Amino acid sequence: MKKLRVGVVGVGHIGKNHARLYAELSGAQFTAIYDTDQARAHRLADEFGIMVAASLEEFTDEVDAASIATPTNTHFDIAHELLTRGKHLLIEKPIAENFAHASELAELAASRRLVLQVGHVERFNPILSALEKRLTNPRFIEAHRLSPYPNRSTDIGVVLDLMIHDLEIILHLVRSPVQTIDAVGVPVLSRREDIANARLRFENGCVANITSSRISPEQMRKIRVFQEDTYLSLDYQNQSGEIYRRSADGLTREEVEIEREEPLKRQLASFIECAHTGRAPKVSGFQAAAALELAVEITKRIGMNA
Repeated sequence: MKKLRVGVVGVGHIGKNHARLYAELSGAQFTAIYDTDQARAHRLADEFGIMVAASLEEFTDEVDAASIATPTNTHFDIAHELLTRGKHLLIEKPIAENFAHASELAELAASRRLVLQVGHVERFNPILSALEKRLTNPRFIEAHRLSPYPNRSTDIGVVLDLMIHDLEIILHLVRSPVQTIDAVGVPVLSRREDIANARLRFENGCVANITSSRISPEQMRKIRVFQEDTYLSLDYQNQSGEIYRRSADGLTREEVEIEREEPLKRQLASFIECAHTGRAPKVSGFQAAAALELAVEITKRIGMNA
């Protein structure tokens, strides 16, 4: 099978990890990077022995597929250009600034039969695979995602920065329309909300309570799922988990067996496979647009309640 020529647009904090992994993956030929900070681009290019494109147009000529890891407000214009020129894309989350742009990108990719995958990387965490195997009918979900202040992605609030990971996963797990939304949040170190909580009630009766903070002294990425006779407590960060089941003797506890692996590496390998085969990605443009629409609505509710 011919190797796919891949590249990265934007090689900052996240993009440089895409570059590192593309250089390792056997199904890809890492060929080019583009960044408006040319000095940063050249430092990374020297490390991997690849070319630095002087423009997005030049970059497009050198790749069959690409990751976009630039600020959110640039995603639409860059992605639209690359899709129009027939390139498969992996766009870091959130897919775009608004639902209209997200939907347009998803429709454009579909019309051109191109893979558009969105970087909701937790979907590739082995812990989620373990959860999906044991999932029956979730009734209550609680998710916590906390991190220290990032000094990046401050063009968006914590809902679009962090909470959107959990929103996309919960939509995937529950598979029912959202009925009601209650949300609160406050800005602390930036102009947008830095800590937020949302409570979602779904039409099938499931309730989800989600808390996200980017002003925490500790890091935490956990999800707890309650269903009939079973409670699953899972830690994305440490790739560990426990299952509690009701028995005649009360609750029994069992550790979840996990084969640990870097989620981003699994995500990029899957993207390359999808681009080669035409298989639908785990998180398509349409799925990412749905998560974005919910995140934007939560952000609006926070603004109304501020």
